[in-house]
Amino acid sequence: MSTLPQTNTGTYDAAAFAADALSSPQQLAALLDHTLLKPDATRNQVLQLCREAAEYRFACAMVNPFWVSTAVSALAGTGIPVGVVIGFPLGATLSASKRDETARVLKYGAHDVDMVLNVGLLKSGQPGDYEALQQDIRGVVELAHGAGAIVKVILETCLLNYEEKLRASEIALAAGADFLKTSTGFANGGATVDDIAILRGVAGARAGVKASGGIRSLHDARLMLEAGASRIGASASVKILAELRGEIPTATAPAGY
Repeated sequence: MSTLPQTNTGTYDAAAFAADALSSPQQLAALLDHTLLKPDATRNQVLQLCREAAEYRFACAMVNPFWVSTAVSALAGTGIPVGVVIGFPLGATLSASKRDETARVLKYGAHDVDMVLNVGLLKSGQPGDYEALQQDIRGVVELAHGAGAIVKVILETCLLNYEEKLRASEIALAAGADFLKTSTGFANGGATVDDIAILRGVAGARAGVKASGGIRSLHDARLMLEAGASRIGASASVKILAELRGEIPTATAPAGY
């Protein structure tokens, strides 16, 4: 894995996907991971997130590991899955810890597993580091896939240069990731159109691309979808749908750029 990964545009049609996603609130909701990851989130706020996820039929309700069982119980019978973050937000925990955390949240009923890449290991670039990084991801992927769950690998793109974004994307895909994801929302930047285009260029039609971090309006969501995102993580999901329905004015200035 010493050479730069090659991009693969595949047959993914971002324009057609975006047009379909934005054709109705129901279509867009199915692509939104309704998210609550702030450290001071309370039980009542988690339950509210779950009520909204069920009402609007979001792709999932994304919570911190402690709240997985609460969310699974709240969403029982609704058909809405629970998402959880692993190794969050730094990605620098032990691989064994990531696997243990993954096994536990899967046991509680989590379906979407968003794990953070070990950015420091990627940047170290010493012999064996890339293989170790791939194994770090694969350990989570194997557990998740064995339980019928999916994995999104958070690359924290704001901390990476262009070459690192390409390399991280290919490593994650080689490890079996179902999605490449931009950001935790806890670093110094979030999703950008350029980064989504880079990740989609590597993924082609092989995997999904999730935009997260700083997506606060319908305008932001539209830009991300048109650039190649197939899933969006946002805490402003309800507001974004309200804009699409014309219930509130649509913002024209993108956030987080």
